[in-house]
Amino acid sequence: MTKHERIISLLEKHNIDGLLIRQVANFAWATDGAASYINTASTYGAGTLLITKDARHLITNTIEAARFEQEEQLKAAGWEFQAEPWYLGTEALPKLTEGLKLGADFAFPGSVDLAGELAVERSYLTPAEQDQFRSLSADCAAALDEAIRSVQPGMTEHEIAAILGAAAQKRGAQPIVNLIATDERIFKFRHPLPTDKVMDKYAMLVLCGRQKGLVCSITRLVHFGKLSAELAKKQVATATVDAAMIAATRPGKTVAGIFKITQDAYAQVGYADEYKLHHQGGPAGFNPREFIATPATNHPVKVGQAYAWNPSITGTKSEDTILIGPESNEIMTAIEGWPTISVEIDGQIFARPAILEIR
Repeated sequence: MTKHERIISLLEKHNIDGLLIRQVANFAWATDGAASYINTASTYGAGTLLITKDARHLITNTIEAARFEQEEQLKAAGWEFQAEPWYLGTEALPKLTEGLKLGADFAFPGSVDLAGELAVERSYLTPAEQDQFRSLSADCAAALDEAIRSVQPGMTEHEIAAILGAAAQKRGAQPIVNLIATDERIFKFRHPLPTDKVMDKYAMLVLCGRQKGLVCSITRLVHFGKLSAELAKKQVATATVDAAMIAATRPGKTVAGIFKITQDAYAQVGYADEYKLHHQGGPAGFNPREFIATPATNHPVKVGQAYAWNPSITGTKSEDTILIGPESNEIMTAIEGWPTISVEIDGQIFARPAILEIR
């Protein structure tokens, strides 16, 4: 089905007349990649979509209308523009929605909240979106590889973040998550915002890059000098959990089922409680995670979905973005030449990223 047909099916399911979209992720999904944000951290953008069985409206202001038309090509794609002066109140939306039963992804009076269902729907990627995801993932992998091989002891985390951000941005991937930890901060924080701390010998770089609405995730670590026995042990354990998760992420499985396999894998490598310290990831798409895997997440795995798992054991982490294919999973953010740890599961070898050691 086309994207519009999928939305109409959603309307019919809920017996409503139209769908209102304002979230940046849903706007990009519904328009095949158009950017509605101005502030990159905003959940809601500068345009609202109204989609009915017979029409597709874009309600925005006169500041944004020209870019939506000329660069995002939305008028050429068939969207009916309703552009109002930025200094006046919004009149178009009340007029267009008068008398309609609506669903919405934001708080709109009388509407059905469809934000959760849209997150699941976004995770089912079209063939074109899968191709775009591959391109984005290659860009993010190249950006992280370039950045992490530029890291040197004595740099601050802010400096490392600047290198990673620039490497992504120059490839057209917007770094919406840019996390850096060095040395002891890797052991303390799962989501380490960069600081002015000076690196001694160990760094973790985390990137979530956005391009045409899609977002991929990747993490790598670099260590100057020989790994301690503790880190050497933990990186193998983390890679083993990651491999178990990737192996389990196949059609016929549910996200909840994969979560149970994840818990078992942590226990088998001797770190049973580590999964409690950080979420383990989930389906990727127009957000870094469309939803987070939990024991209650019973959504089925389907061909064409992307997943970003991120198992971690204090001081180590493994994260790539994968695409679920008909026969096997594709590691879209693999970095050619990166050192790996081989993990065998049911006769299949999974190469998971090791810590890059520079001696």
